[in-house]
Amino acid sequence: MAELEVDIVAPDGKIWSGTAKQVSAPAADGEVGIRVGHTPMLSVLRRGELRVAVSGGQMLRWVVEGGFLSVDSDQVTVVVDSVEQVSGATHAPTSH
Repeated sequence: MAELEVDIVAPDGKIWSGTAKQVSAPAADGEVGIRVGHTPMLSVLRRGELRVAVSGGQMLRWVVEGGFLSVDSDQVTVVVDSVEQVSGATHAPTSH
């Protein structure tokens, strides 16, 4: 099954990189959900929760403070101004 290739980066370096089934992000004009086959897009992010659904039903979550999200050919790049992991959220180690 095809998956998204996701990179999440902050000013001080990479936060997480890996494959995912879905990414949900707080776009400036509302919540956006990205799945395999999504049309290319570029969106500004507002403060809110970034969620990445990985294989096995695991959900990774962070609170982000602005930035942007880019989608092209099932590659999702999220660049955030600042980020903190949601307490109690499952966090997988960086891969790739």
